[in-house]
Order: sequence, then C-alpha cells, then structure tokens
Amino acid sequence: MKKTGLASTAVLLALSLAACSSGGDKNASSSPSASGSSQNPSASASSAPNKDAYKIDVFSMLSNFSGEQQGWFAKVVKDKFNLDLNIISSNLEGGGDVKFSAMMSAGSLGELVVFGDDGQKYLDAIKTGMLLDWTQDGLLDKYGQNILKYAPKAIEKNKANFGGGSKVYGIGFDVGEDKAGPSEAKDLTYHPNLRFDLYQKAGSPVIKTMEDYLPVLKKMQELEPKSDSGRPTYAFSMWQDWDGNMMMNTKAWAGLNGFDEGDGFNPGGFTLISADKDEMQGVLDEDGFYMRGLKLYYDANQMGLVDPDSLTQKFDDVTNKMKDGQILFTWFPWLNTYNTPERLAEGKGFALVPFQEERTFSYGFNPYGGNRVWAIGAKAKHPERIMEFLDWLYSPEGTTVANYGPEGLAWKLEGGKQVLTDFGKEALPSNTTPVPAEYGGGTWRDGSNQINNSTFKITSINPETGEPYDYNLWSSTLAQAPNKLEENWRAAMGGATTAKEYLEKNNLLAVEKQIFTGTAPTVMPDDLTQKQGQVAQVIKQYSWKMVFAKNDAEFEKLKKEMIAKAKGLGYDDVLAFNKEQNEKVFAYRKQ
Repeated sequence: MKKTGLASTAVLLALSLAACSSGGDKNASSSPSASGSSQNPSASASSAPNKDAYKIDVFSMLSNFSGEQQGWFAKVVKDKFNLDLNIISSNLEGGGDVKFSAMMSAGSLGELVVFGDDGQKYLDAIKTGMLLDWTQDGLLDKYGQNILKYAPKAIEKNKANFGGGSKVYGIGFDVGEDKAGPSEAKDLTYHPNLRFDLYQKAGSPVIKTMEDYLPVLKKMQELEPKSDSGRPTYAFSMWQDWDGNMMMNTKAWAGLNGFDEGDGFNPGGFTLISADKDEMQGVLDEDGFYMRGLKLYYDANQMGLVDPDSLTQKFDDVTNKMKDGQILFTWFPWLNTYNTPERLAEGKGFALVPFQEERTFSYGFNPYGGNRVWAIGAKAKHPERIMEFLDWLYSPEGTTVANYGPEGLAWKLEGGKQVLTDFGKEALPSNTTPVPAEYGGGTWRDGSNQINNSTFKITSINPETGEPYDYNLWSSTLAQAPNKLEENWRAAMGGATTAKEYLEKNNLLAVEKQIFTGTAPTVMPDDLTQKQGQVAQVIKQYSWKMVFAKNDAEFEKLKKEMIAKAKGLGYDDVLAFNKEQNEKVFAYRKQ
C-alpha cells in the first residue's frame, strides 16, 4: 500500500494488500492467460523449461515482508520464469533510509527495485549508475512488448522526466485508463469502516463530523467488549511501521477530508494538499486535519477506545486482531480480514459508515502511472530475464495472475468471463485459506505477491475479458445474491449497492486530477532534507505521546513542545519549500 499517501497501498496493498485473488493450471508455465490465450510474444518467450534457475534480490521499499517468496505466487514465477524471488524490505530491515543507504554504499540495489516514490532516492540511484537504462542494447524493445503496448504513456513520462528524453530507468505503478472520475472499485482506498452490525445495534446514529464517531464507537464497544477469543475490543488499533514524515494513522483523517500528503509531482513533506481544490495545510496548523486527528485519538484513548498495543505492534499484528474481532473501526476497506463468508452470511462485518462532512480522497485514473517506480538494478546478471518478468506483470495475464493466482485455483473462465471458484470465494481478499499443494501449498494470504507494488490500476478494463481486473467488478461477482451484511447495509444506505456508489451519489468524494509535467520533481536541497528528517522524528515522536497523554494539560504541553522543537529544527523552512511545490501542482492542474 502507499505508505506516504496511505495506502496504500496500495498496496496498498496491499496494495498490494488492498487487492488479492487467484486461479490456475498445475503447470503455470503453460497456463492460459485470463482470456485463455498466450499469444503475446513476451509472454510466450518467457517460458521457463530451458532457463537455468535464477534467484534474484527484489529490493522493495513498499513490502511488508522480507525473505524468499513462498506459496502460490512463488510457484507461478518458478514455473513460468524459473525465478526465485528473495524480497528485501527496507521497511523491515533497519528502516527505509538506513537500508537504502547501506545498499547504495555496497554498490547494488539488487536485480529488481521498487521505489516508494520517484523522489530523491530514485534520482540518486539514477545519478550514481545504480539503475539500468532499459534502452540499452534494445532491452525494452526486445523484452518489453507488453509494457510498450499497454503502458506507453508511462514510459513516455519516465523518459521525459528522468531520462533526458531518451533513456528509461523505470516505470510507474497503477497505470490506468485515460479518463476522468474515481478510479477505485466498490470501495475507496480508504474510507471510514465500522462493524456495521454493532453500529445498527447502537441505533445507527447520524455522524456529522469525524469527532462524532467517538460516542458511537463507545456504544459499540459496550455492546461487544470482547473479541471471539475473549480479548478486549477497541475502536482504534494502530501501528508505527508505516509512519513517514508524520504519524500515518493520524494522517488518515486528512484523507477522509479530501487531503493527502503530496502527489506524483510533489511527493510530500509537511503539507497536506487537497485533491480537487487549490488548498493546502501545514501538518502543524492548529485547525488542520492532522492536529484534529491527534486530538481525536487523545479523546478516544481517554474513553478507552485506543488499543494500548498501538505503541509497539506492527501492521501484521493489527491484521490478526482484525480477524479476531478485536477492532471496531478501520480507515482501510482492504483491511477487513474480519469479513469472512461465514460472518457476512450472519450479517456481521465491516462496511462504510460515512460522516456528513466527509470528502474521501480518490486518486483517479492515471495513464502515466503513479510515483511508485519499478526499476532494474544496473548489476543484474541477466537483465533480460528481469525485464521478461516485469513485462509479464504489465500484461493482462500477469496482472490477473499476480493478483488472483493461476487459472483454476481462485477463478476460472466461463464463456470468456472470469468467475470465482469456491476456493476464491473463501480465500479472497486476503484470508488464511489453505492452498492445495499442487498450487504451492501454504495459505492464500502468505502465498500472495509480497512485492507489494501494482502495475495496472486494478479497476482498469482487462482487454482480454472486457471487464475490470478487480474481481469485485466482474459481472459474475456483481450478479451474485448479496450476503446478509450487504442486504442490511444497502437497505440502510438508500439502495446504494457499493460504498463507491454511495459516496459518488452523495458528493462525498474528492477526485485528484492527474498531471504530467514533463520534468522530474524538484529535488529538495540537502540542507532542507536534513531538516525534514529531524523535524519528522519530532513530529512522529510527539504525536504518539500526545495520543497517550495522561490528561488535557499534558496533551497541551506536549503539543507546544512539538511545535516549538519542530520550528526550532527548521519546520517553517521545509514547509515553505513544500508550499512552493504545491503551487506548481495547482498550476499544472489548470493546464
């Protein structure tokens, strides 16, 4: 998922953790594509039988996993390319900056590299010769035909922005169709999701502001104080390992009000920028959404609504707590591991419960791709095989299989359209459903693609089926009778069938306009970069302290200290730079 701009992601998400599924032939190297064909020259050229085993280091600044890829995705990649993926996560190995610096010093970023954004790290890697130019020896032309066919504008952007108009060092993620409107599927990347069954038991009170969730969540906690395993329930269970320039879980509230940290041109800092208005906020603005979010969490903690483990736990801990029923609220629809088929059939589960002032951030479609970049390390032993693999990921077949597995496991074809199998209905989106040994064994979730970066926007149309890649939008899925939770939710929401539909109809979305600048993002000067890093540490450290402050007096004392220390370390200087870049974004949007 997108950690600097919520993610996620995408990720994400997982995006990505946000979208998963699968299906397949026992021999993935000969399995058909989503349309039942395998005519693409790059796809057919990448069959594995005559290739030596090749273990590659995949350095991902987005992954939440380190180690060798396992399970069904590992088997697909092994069968098709004879590749073994050793994933190196900068998030889990000393922190992003530390691991990146160490690998740069060692002279190699691995064979396949995934950047969290196309800012300083990406520019430094290009400048120091750590990334391969895809035009070298005709690499892209020979082994990247899917990329050239399905993502030409993304290549155009990288060439113009980073390659001096001729070289190509990578390609952006989430390449979408060239059209306006929200790009999400049935759900947005993030919007307020509550245990809807408990919300209804609490009387379905109207929620006007984001602060109005607290008394509602308190009633829900009183209705169900214990999880399935007998552990205490909480409204909010948070984690620190996705924090960047600020506390990510607090920044989420800005996203629910139409603001996010930067965009593809200005990757962020200490401003929050509106998706569709010429407005921005400093993260420490007294009346800004970040400071409001901190106060909301402080009040929630005083009410016993914040999980005390939030200070020490990781993202994986939260997903397990969600599955157990220990959490009552989430910003991320894709985190709904609680929503198993059995619970949904009983009418239990998470669903959108909007607030009247909501304007959820929507990223829109972007044919030029987003700012998370796929690249190939300059020292890759067999760059052509890395390009083959990446090119496959940018094909209809590769996108389908990387998200939903080989045909036959989680999905199958009926009349040229994709249909979920019984296994898929149980396993998706990210459940611990056991996978048959013939498909790689393990569980569905553990075997999912752990690189945690996407290629196409999953709501884009798969040209081989004529339907979106997202299984939630397949005609076969939409035709299914709603489960009990969906029935209850739709009735309460005036007949809207999806969260996206409800938010669109009620004007509760802020859709970002994508821009193409033809130039690389302005690099922050070294002195400001140093200041930003120091200030970010202060903001994160004090944000968590403020949430768990003992009383109002301590909360206010910590807030004053945070602001004073941040300003003393150069917050205003960095903020001025961020605002200057945001003004450029506003100008590009008008073009």
